[in-house]
Amino acid sequence: MRKLNYFAAALLASTAIVGAASADSKNLPAGGMMQNDSKVSIGASSAMDVNTGTKGAGSVDMALQSDTKIVGGAEMFSNKNIIENAVNSKDHTTLVAAVKAAGLVETLEGPGPFTVFAPTNAAFDKLPEGTVDTLLKPENKDQLSKVLTYHVVAGKHSGADLMALIAKDGADAKLTTVEGQDLSLAVSGKAIVVTDAKGGMSHVTIADVNQSNGVIHVVDAVLLP
Repeated sequence: MRKLNYFAAALLASTAIVGAASADSKNLPAGGMMQNDSKVSIGASSAMDVNTGTKGAGSVDMALQSDTKIVGGAEMFSNKNIIENAVNSKDHTTLVAAVKAAGLVETLEGPGPFTVFAPTNAAFDKLPEGTVDTLLKPENKDQLSKVLTYHVVAGKHSGADLMALIAKDGADAKLTTVEGQDLSLAVSGKAIVVTDAKGGMSHVTIADVNQSNGVIHVVDAVLLP
């Protein structure tokens, strides 16, 4: 399927969307942050500190990052791909199970690059009861793939890139997903907010988790096309 193949290439580059903000970049988390010489751990409630300005978005003051961050209690290594890192996060077991059920493992292990907005287990728990179980059924594989690819953008887009887009386009700031529909971007308080096609809002809680095939931005709600 052409869209899925394109998704594989996109996701690897996109994954860098969160990681493009390199060690020289800064991220000010709203939650707790622990840093040493080799890694930065940002709490699940963390977010980027944003000073609003023209068109509703201004500069982002980011805490110094290294190549390795802690997500779901595990180190995320920039020399490993999206799947290799995601399987070790205890906060993303539902997402990993969904990726496997949708047959997207090989795609997300591909070269990309991709930017991935990765919902946590708690994000999936916010969905109506039974939704996840229904999506994981073999007969709903196409629908599950549609939902998952809606969380992936071709290319590598860092947190700084997202903020620059918001500053430039204001209320019109959007990213087109591999699924084909757009995600809208905005800033609310100290967080980058991603709004889906149904009007649901998700906050970026951990930005710039670099992968070898892109970048991951952890989000607190599932995005629905």
